[in-house]
Amino acid sequence: QVQLVESGGGLVQPGGSLRLSCAASGMINSADVMAWYRQAPGKQRELVAQSIRGRSAMYADSVKGRVTISRDNTQNTAYLQMMSLKPEDTAVYFCYARPNYGGIVDYWGQGTQVTVSA
Repeated sequence: QVQLVESGGGLVQPGGSLRLSCAASGMINSADVMAWYRQAPGKQRELVAQSIRGRSAMYADSVKGRVTISRDNTQNTAYLQMMSLKPEDTAVYFCYARPNYGGIVDYWGQGTQVTVSA
């Protein structure tokens, strides 16, 4: 059974940094696609950053230059380094994995809360 477990969320002041981690278990090989989404209260879930094996990472315009997605395929772990955080970054952040790029099976983590506030 595949599980994605996020960690690293919390309360941070505007301008601060956080590093989120997503540990994937139950997959024999690392996923072709790993991504981070977020959902703020009253808003739809949105893509923050995406890493597709063999391709350049993709970022939402709202976080470009402030966020970096990375992955350790040997550990089946993905990271989201966030800097210069703003109050509008406040949301629950979800890890996403799709083992096969062209497949329909995908997995979500439970989410980790990020709150940016003074």
